[in-house]
Amino acid sequence: MKIEGTLEDIIFRNEENGYTVGILDFKGTMVTIVGKLISANEGENLSLEGEFVKNKKYGYQFSFTSYETIMPKTLAGIEKYLSSGLIRGVGPVTAHNIVSYFKYNTFDIIEMAPERLSEIKGISKDKAMEIGLKFKELKSLQNTVMFLQGYNISTNMALKIFEIYSDKTVEIVKNNPYRLVEDIDGIGFLTADKIAKSIGIPSESEFRVRAGLIHSLNNSTEKSGNTYLPKKMLISQAAEVLELNEDDYIELFESAIESLVNDKTCMVMWHKETEIILLTKYYRYESGIAQKIALLNGAINKQQLDVSKDIKFFEERNHLSFHEEQKNAIQNSINSGISIITGGPGTGKTTIVKCIIEILKQNGQEIMLLAPTGRASKRLSDATGEDAKTIHRALDVNPFASGGSRFVHNENNPLKTNCVIIDEVSMVDVMLMFSLLKALPRDCKLILVGDKDQLPSVGAGNVLGDLLDSKVISTTMLTKIFRQADNSLIISNAHLINQGVMPVIDNSSSDFFFEEKFDLGEIKNSVVDLVTRRLPNFTNLESNQIQVLAPMKAGVCGIDNLNRTLQEIINPPAPSKFEISVGLNTLRVGDKVMQTANNYNLVWKRQINFLEEEGEGVFNGDIGYIEMIDYQTNETVVMFDDGRRCIYPRTEIGDLSLAYAITIHKSQGSEFDVVVIPVIAGASIILTRNLIYTAVTRAKKMVVLVGEKKNLKRMVSNAYTVKRFTLLKDLLIESVEKVSKLFD
Repeated sequence: MKIEGTLEDIIFRNEENGYTVGILDFKGTMVTIVGKLISANEGENLSLEGEFVKNKKYGYQFSFTSYETIMPKTLAGIEKYLSSGLIRGVGPVTAHNIVSYFKYNTFDIIEMAPERLSEIKGISKDKAMEIGLKFKELKSLQNTVMFLQGYNISTNMALKIFEIYSDKTVEIVKNNPYRLVEDIDGIGFLTADKIAKSIGIPSESEFRVRAGLIHSLNNSTEKSGNTYLPKKMLISQAAEVLELNEDDYIELFESAIESLVNDKTCMVMWHKETEIILLTKYYRYESGIAQKIALLNGAINKQQLDVSKDIKFFEERNHLSFHEEQKNAIQNSINSGISIITGGPGTGKTTIVKCIIEILKQNGQEIMLLAPTGRASKRLSDATGEDAKTIHRALDVNPFASGGSRFVHNENNPLKTNCVIIDEVSMVDVMLMFSLLKALPRDCKLILVGDKDQLPSVGAGNVLGDLLDSKVISTTMLTKIFRQADNSLIISNAHLINQGVMPVIDNSSSDFFFEEKFDLGEIKNSVVDLVTRRLPNFTNLESNQIQVLAPMKAGVCGIDNLNRTLQEIINPPAPSKFEISVGLNTLRVGDKVMQTANNYNLVWKRQINFLEEEGEGVFNGDIGYIEMIDYQTNETVVMFDDGRRCIYPRTEIGDLSLAYAITIHKSQGSEFDVVVIPVIAGASIILTRNLIYTAVTRAKKMVVLVGEKKNLKRMVSNAYTVKRFTLLKDLLIESVEKVSKLFD
């Protein structure tokens, strides 16, 4: 239904997302209204569309989903509207003087002839023109938001679009809504396509084909980690999305590709006798990485340091004896501009890093320890006794930047350090590696530490794999296992899995168990019972501290179904717990949640030794707990594992998901005391050896697998790895050759 009236009072307003609680004079009756307004000013006449709902705490309210601002028609209304603070520089006195002078022509004068406002005493010509400009901007903004709301675009997203296109928004969207796909983060092809169809843009429009190509490239990057696609494959995928026959429209596809190349959105090139297409920014990322690494690689110490005495001293003080390959790793890292140390669990990577840190410090070097995630950086800090940060935190997120310049530190403002050591480097994607390398000083040493057999990064590229495959960087492969407790099987079984051998399963160890179940429902019920009852009793851990890692999102044993079941047992609904619906799921106070996308603008605070630290940025994979949900605004407070407390406005809560169960991909870089893994049948391209290897190596104290042994055997035997389309390896070989010629 629709109601119309005057906004008499504003009870609450969140300026960040527009959520407003106000009192509307509706035909003499004061009605509480709740919803999102672009601007809210007492005296505004509003036409609202929504419905009356009964709030348990506040009674009946009119919850509106769309609205229209109606200019007041009475002199008192016009005066109240102008004096509300809507237009900067117009207060009650100025508003009274304007309305007294121009009467019912006030709005026409302000909009069409603002210079006439200077006829009023106290208003200069400059101020008159400023009032007119502000009035036009406000009217344009309101009209734009109402136009976009008609296509189910949120108020926040509408504001984002208006910031970019300004008063040309309606014209641009009407002429080519597919521009939204290219220009606005968060607007996908399906949204733009829906607008286009309603406007009447034909399905074979070049605008549409162009957007379909970009959508297919983005989809390939986000879901498969590719930085490019073969041209034929791209056209085929885009044709499927666009529901166009590629043979009938091949000229149209070629024309759209040419258009994308001409405006530098995409690049077309030949790679290994195949014509490929990629978004220009990804070529910039990979070529930038290759060039900087080639320079670092060329900066090898001319006078090689013999650190054998330093190593011996470290061994004596720490009562250990390094293997020859470990000594080589230390020697290579100290004497190389860039080096890689890779090996599985228990091979001594952390001990090597501690020794490297000690030697470099003795030589007056300043060292920075980094990791891709908060959990990984905390683990690195605990293991080495040194301060470690996330890469994002070290680079310092700049909330006012966009595109590839998201960080404070870059080539113009480098990090102040002599050496950077990155742990869990297999998780680092091309965008983050590019940003970090830009911020390294020219004479900085870079040491990359990770496990080459884990899954590649969630984001685009295959950085560690490509660096290793290039064979141009000093690399030490650690193979000998040192850390192995008595009666412990986690580490040895992880290595067996990595070799394609079935792990030892006799359930007599202290940390590796297999429970055989055959039916999917039985597997799910056993996983839930383990997490909520049996393991807490056995380990004295809370259910929240036991992590389920599943191969997939969907299905009986997928994380979506497991999360709903675990939530109802671990954190059931209660009158004292506020909750909020997010898609098909419910989030409530006390829930364990994960951030599922990088958000560079969310502000967080953290208490450290009685001091409060503040920063921006919450990142994909961060895990925490919901502390509070505001009943009126739906703002949600999350406390993350590393102590950051973040307030989520309602519009950002969609990036949170339940985390009692998470996918194995999302667990990369994390360690959990106890891990429970459902072992199920499925597609061989998903259920692979490196997937189960990654899952097992996430556990510190205990692994429990539930399912059929034959399905575990299939995974262990399945050495299939998805080939990512990337250019980094070849670009790196090429760059190193160029740099070596310069040094020669």
